[in-house]
Amino acid sequence: MTHDPFQSKKKLKTSQGTLTYWSLQALEEAGFAISKLPFSIRILLENALRNFDDFGITKEHIETIASWSPAASDKDIPFKPARVLMQDFTGVPAVVDIASLRAEAVRKGKDPQQINPLIPVDLVIDHSVQVDYFGTNYSYQRNVEVEYERNGERYQFLKWAQKAFDNFSVVPPGMGICHQVNLEYLAQGVISREGNVFPDTLVGTDSHTPMVNGIGVVAWGVGGIEAEAAILGQPIYFILPEVVGLKLTGQLPLGTTATDMVLTITELLRKHGVVGKFVEVFGPGLDTLSVPDRATISNMSPEFGCTVTYFPIDDRTLDYMEKTNRSKEQIQLVEDYCKSNMLWRVGEDQIQYSSLVELDLGTVEPTVSGPKRPQDKILVREFKEKFGTLLHEFHGREYIPIEQRDVGRWYGEGGSQPAEANAGTMTNIEYETKVKNGLKTVVIKLNNEKFALHDGSIVIAAITSCTNTSNPSVMIGAGLVAKKARERGLDVKPWVKTSLAPGSKVVTDYLEKSNLLDDLEALRFHVVGYGCTSCIGNSGPLPRHIAKAVEENDLVVSSVLSGNRNFEARVHPQVKMNYLMSPMLVVAYALAGRVDVDLINEPLGYDPNLEPVFLKDIWPSNDEIFEVMSRVLSPTDFEKNYGEIFEGNDIWKQLEVPKDKIYQWSEESTYIKEAPFFNGISEEPEEPRDILGAQVLLKLGDSITTDHISPAGSFSEVSPAGKYLIGRGVEKKDFNSYGSRRGNDEVMVRGTFANVRIKNQLAKKEGGYTTHIPTKEEMSVFEASQRYRESGTSLIVLAGKEYGSGSSRDWAAKGTSLLGIKAVLAESYERIHRSNLVGMGVLPLQYLAGQNAESLGLDGQERFTIMGISDGLSPLKKLQVKAEAEGKDPVTFEVSCRLDSAIEVEYFKHGGILHYVLRE
Repeated sequence: MTHDPFQSKKKLKTSQGTLTYWSLQALEEAGFAISKLPFSIRILLENALRNFDDFGITKEHIETIASWSPAASDKDIPFKPARVLMQDFTGVPAVVDIASLRAEAVRKGKDPQQINPLIPVDLVIDHSVQVDYFGTNYSYQRNVEVEYERNGERYQFLKWAQKAFDNFSVVPPGMGICHQVNLEYLAQGVISREGNVFPDTLVGTDSHTPMVNGIGVVAWGVGGIEAEAAILGQPIYFILPEVVGLKLTGQLPLGTTATDMVLTITELLRKHGVVGKFVEVFGPGLDTLSVPDRATISNMSPEFGCTVTYFPIDDRTLDYMEKTNRSKEQIQLVEDYCKSNMLWRVGEDQIQYSSLVELDLGTVEPTVSGPKRPQDKILVREFKEKFGTLLHEFHGREYIPIEQRDVGRWYGEGGSQPAEANAGTMTNIEYETKVKNGLKTVVIKLNNEKFALHDGSIVIAAITSCTNTSNPSVMIGAGLVAKKARERGLDVKPWVKTSLAPGSKVVTDYLEKSNLLDDLEALRFHVVGYGCTSCIGNSGPLPRHIAKAVEENDLVVSSVLSGNRNFEARVHPQVKMNYLMSPMLVVAYALAGRVDVDLINEPLGYDPNLEPVFLKDIWPSNDEIFEVMSRVLSPTDFEKNYGEIFEGNDIWKQLEVPKDKIYQWSEESTYIKEAPFFNGISEEPEEPRDILGAQVLLKLGDSITTDHISPAGSFSEVSPAGKYLIGRGVEKKDFNSYGSRRGNDEVMVRGTFANVRIKNQLAKKEGGYTTHIPTKEEMSVFEASQRYRESGTSLIVLAGKEYGSGSSRDWAAKGTSLLGIKAVLAESYERIHRSNLVGMGVLPLQYLAGQNAESLGLDGQERFTIMGISDGLSPLKKLQVKAEAEGKDPVTFEVSCRLDSAIEVEYFKHGGILHYVLRE
């Protein structure tokens, strides 16, 4: 009874023998209305039942989840995932932290083996490949070679970790994107372990981890900080969520794609408001969606703002498992367990949801989204007109249609081959700037090729991201669009940088078998790598002649990509307008060469006989797509590619790594450095104190994302991070990206709040600048933080709504902490970043309803005193704030302390979650 308070342990005869499981039916018989609970809540309930220890997970926790109501609860609940997924950008600093914990354990005279993953961890190296080479058959090989040149030290470190830690596996570079690998291979639906059977669950150090919800696995993105705690055996605590029911009816019309559907849903759910909530999908429309269609939706959960977008396991799930080469025994186990434990998709009409959103799939139209937020949906038929409005709204320019600019005669004149990005001196290049009505058109002549660039020209067209490359229907569709365009004599415009970055090698196999890879390559959509590219800012440099024209003429050029993220400066710092769309539309817009075109009524281009070619002329029918899919998709492709998933190429195999269980840190390294957070940690934590006389380091507006906060992408030699590396003897060409240097806190703290598009209201210049209030000098955020540190001044950040939305970047919180910021005061937070701030000992504070900096008259020049911390903290406690500035009356107001649970209070008292774990 001690470890089974509801007598729920039962035996189940399965294809893998008799196994123990924790019965939800037993709770139904005990009086809890389990059949009315959303499936995702049932999985949380099973998790608490199975992990009950009457300490971290109590009987009250179980009763709280079992009694879930549509209004949800303000009580915190525990979750212990079955496994953890990492990608290398977030994985490297997480492994650095765990290695640093081991180092401190040794300094404290403890056994380092006590610091070891307690659950399986899979790390997929997928975030480091960059599109330096494109449009050629050697692009992939050269990008891989450059990737290893830049990242050899990081990869050696990860290979060391694979050998040094138990329960830790690494998928080498060039094998796929972590979420697609998870969907196609790692996820099992149901896990059999040590004689027990239970749902497959996980957390991942990437916000798109919910993609695997599409195969019936409850999973979501957390910061590396939370993931490390889970790895070391700590439950993850969070408020019992509301569950929004998304009811799908009808089916997608001809001519639309799963991408159109997910962009429609993104706008719909953002408007409804699902931040911090679960979404669960049901309804008859669900029967028409394959698992890849479902995963396309789940993948974009962070774009909706929700924690998960869950699809219950049903016959479609089993079909997908069979097609992706899961064993017959595993598929049978999934069916037997789910049907026996109230986790099979039946009885969905009985389920109660917190609120309902309905979408008739038959109303979906061809859609794009942008130019800087995934939820900003635009119908393709309205895109040309909308572009002009957006150009004026965001960049203050009046739009003139191209037909009125007298530049049409330059379009596509000359040859059709692009200049290579790394062409030598490019002496045969001429620029001519045309100005009409204040708008610039730059005519470029390169090696007897002549073309024009202007606002709206597409300079990047990327078929990228696990969001869409996991879905054969849109990838084969893109190949068919390329095939038909090629047959009509069309070509991609010469100023467009094209790329194809599949999420797994299975994609290449079926594109090759269908001969469609040849058609994509004929339009220069060559494979550039297997990993996240443009989605995370690894687009690589624009060809130099294009970059020069854009930079010197301040052109507002565009990218089109089949990804999930298009935040400011994310895709490429020189590309100001970025649009998400299906792979099929990426090909179409690359043919057009510009976004200010009406694809419904205007031709994409003209064939050699000057006959117009319209989108409808090259768009494949659903029957054509499904015919190819049925012919080329095979479980043997999954067997072949995933049978060698952990092997890596020859370069990986030849990487030599030390065999020490304690990592030997090198003072010379500019990539891997012992984390400073734990060195010399006290045996007991100090009691938290009130914050006195704090200055504001940044005053920010709404929708500040982790892209704005966390170091990401490339950086210049004049940035604080660049100056640091140059001071260490690193040349500009070897800087690599911030993401690749996440294992070095000196680089990362200098890049925190350094995004080139961040708008700090305390600085005149855009980018990572602020004003040092005492001296009124404008300087970099890092330099100002150092000045304040020297004077012993605490720092805070003021912000607006949705602070910290976007990717689950732990460095957004780590960098905040290392800058000396003690608290952030915002109108609202996105879930992951708020949690990460707590995990790094930074206090998240929230204005009371109806209040903000403007209503309180705060301009960021004040000194802030925050009281009520020293006399004891409790969840959601109200604290007193006093803001004082010279020549103004003091402003006193209350704020809510966003420590949402008792365990978060403990984490904060210890200075962070890992400090708590180490002391434990």
